[in-house]
Amino acid sequence: MDNLLFLTSTIFMYVLAQTFQSLLMKKLGKVAFLFHPVLVSVIGLILVLVFTHTSYEVYAEGTEGLTFLLAPSVVALGVPLYKEWKKLAAKIGKILITVSFGSLVGILSSILPPLLWGCPPEVIFSLAPRSVTTPIAMNIAQGTGGVPSLTAAVVVATGIFGAVMGPLVLSLLGRIESSVLGIAIGVASHGIGTARALELGEREGAYSALGLCLNGVLTSILVPILYTGANFHWN
Repeated sequence: MDNLLFLTSTIFMYVLAQTFQSLLMKKLGKVAFLFHPVLVSVIGLILVLVFTHTSYEVYAEGTEGLTFLLAPSVVALGVPLYKEWKKLAAKIGKILITVSFGSLVGILSSILPPLLWGCPPEVIFSLAPRSVTTPIAMNIAQGTGGVPSLTAAVVVATGIFGAVMGPLVLSLLGRIESSVLGIAIGVASHGIGTARALELGEREGAYSALGLCLNGVLTSILVPILYTGANFHWN
């Protein structure tokens, strides 16, 4: 019964957050993008858990069904990829170079600050895969001695920040091509960012989906290599 309650509450909170943003769009226009449904629903759920004195472990157990759907949901990204495949294939060399650089920057920017601050290895490698989608990131963290639950929280925070601020920051740089915007958001803010990119346009969504997938593959290769090197150094 509790499991059904948590599952229903999570879905209801997200639908409520979407409705709230839609109402704000009519009154505030583009400013409403700051109230991203994922951000609002996460804040709402945190408040509910705090006031009901419910532990995260209990909530996570009750929403295992939604967590399970995270992995297969990535398959749905194949639709915009298929539609834009000819254009993507023509630029695949440039895309691979860009995503490789972005993946490396994402990992190093995640591990260097905690490394300099003297954080323990489990914290460092919990943060390393923060820019890839949650199922991949949690598996990477588990395989490198990280804490999957911490990784999940950081991944969600990264995705929300990228979805909310990514398009704004890129717009400040001037006119950005849809392909560039999509790749940037997909590499930096994974699934949540890609959902935002799809709202901006199908082409942006396709490039973002490709960036998300390639970054997931590269990060799952690079982080274990760094982990092995770090273990050799620490030992």
